[in-house]
Amino acid sequence: MLHAGVLKKFGLYGLLRLAIPLVPAGAQYWTGLLVVLLLGNITYIGFVTIAQKRLDWMLGYSSVMHMGYIFLGFASANILGTTGAAVLMFAHGLSIALLFAIAGELRKRTGTLVLEDLGGLGKVMPFAGLAFGLGAFAAIGLPGFANFAAEIMVFFGAFQRGWEMDRFHCFQIATVLGLWGIVISAVYMLRAYRSAFMGPIPDRWKDVVDLRGSLRVPVTLLVAAMLWFGFFPQSFVRLVSPTFRTYFSASQPR
Repeated sequence: MLHAGVLKKFGLYGLLRLAIPLVPAGAQYWTGLLVVLLLGNITYIGFVTIAQKRLDWMLGYSSVMHMGYIFLGFASANILGTTGAAVLMFAHGLSIALLFAIAGELRKRTGTLVLEDLGGLGKVMPFAGLAFGLGAFAAIGLPGFANFAAEIMVFFGAFQRGWEMDRFHCFQIATVLGLWGIVISAVYMLRAYRSAFMGPIPDRWKDVVDLRGSLRVPVTLLVAAMLWFGFFPQSFVRLVSPTFRTYFSASQPR
């Protein structure tokens, strides 16, 4: 939870607050390479995530994959895409923390996170199954969650950069290719949810207990935050967008 939800964002925060404002020309110079790397991150790590057989490894690789969307917002070099990247940093921290929290409780109760060894846990852990499902939907980018609002801003911000009426610019191509990451996310998240919580339950898991009350409170707070900032993203956008107005133009990307 700490690594994927918090520590992984430190470098991204440094890029936003220090590197890009101090050397905007350097950031502009390396934009092409950044686009290539982030597309490779989204596609290659996405397929690597699909190949994982353990729930914790799958969540870890999925967290790395979503960093590609954040870098796409950085590369857009406009206030819409960069604000979306900042919101996605926060939204992804909420969703991945929720998913890792549920995965940790599954490990404590079953002793394994191998997907093929799990199954049917939604029958004995309905609260955990519901919370994990909401976290998976948020990670996919389902409308109504904070991740959706952030990804919309990132994709629109990247798509409008370098727009030319007569042809597709490299950023439009990158945006279209990046959208396939949502499909990849849906594959591995829904597969993991089905493998862990759906289907017949093995006899050895029939005595597994659901999350106790002290754990339901933080899980509920994470779900509530994802939904609140999903339906009212402007409450977060107002906090972060003024920071970027000093070095990004809202109308013309640099």
